[in-house]
Amino acid sequence: MKNDGLKNQYKINDQIIARQVRIVGDNIESRVVPIKEALRIADEMELDLVEISPNAQTPVCKIVDYSKFLYQIKMKQKEQKKKQVVIDVKEIRFGPQTDDHDYNFKLKHAIGFLQEGNKVKAYVFFKGRSIVFKEQGEDILGRFSADLEEYGKLEQKPILEGKRMSIILAPKKLGGKKESADQSKEDAQKDAE
Repeated sequence: MKNDGLKNQYKINDQIIARQVRIVGDNIESRVVPIKEALRIADEMELDLVEISPNAQTPVCKIVDYSKFLYQIKMKQKEQKKKQVVIDVKEIRFGPQTDDHDYNFKLKHAIGFLQEGNKVKAYVFFKGRSIVFKEQGEDILGRFSADLEEYGKLEQKPILEGKRMSIILAPKKLGGKKESADQSKEDAQKDAE
């Protein structure tokens, strides 16, 4: 029942209520015809009449095999989903008196996260009266962003939200994408010559 939302999205055959429609499709000349004639043409071709643009001045209907039409839409959506880039935000927590060993351990994790293409949100959590050590929190976050300068860029400077002081680091762009863009520019210049 995954396709139920997709199936109910389009009106087909007798569900179409417009008086006149513009018909389109493979091997069909685009023209405006009465709905009865459009249904007759679709029936002769043993295909379905699918309303693809109901809000147009004259609704647009496509003469196509409905199940094949749904399959093609599903494949396009799947392809678009593949091309989407999902960036996760990984959080790393420090205390105002975080030890060097703990700091280095968390730094290694942050390097790994940035190399995988994820953003890193590092924050210092102040418990109870430790809020008096705001400067130590700023120092830790400043040191953290400086140590990660090679792997990521600072997206948000240290801000204090309640008992949390946080920064956000975004991964640096990989050289491969830039090189491919430069390569495509060179190819375009060669084609122009």
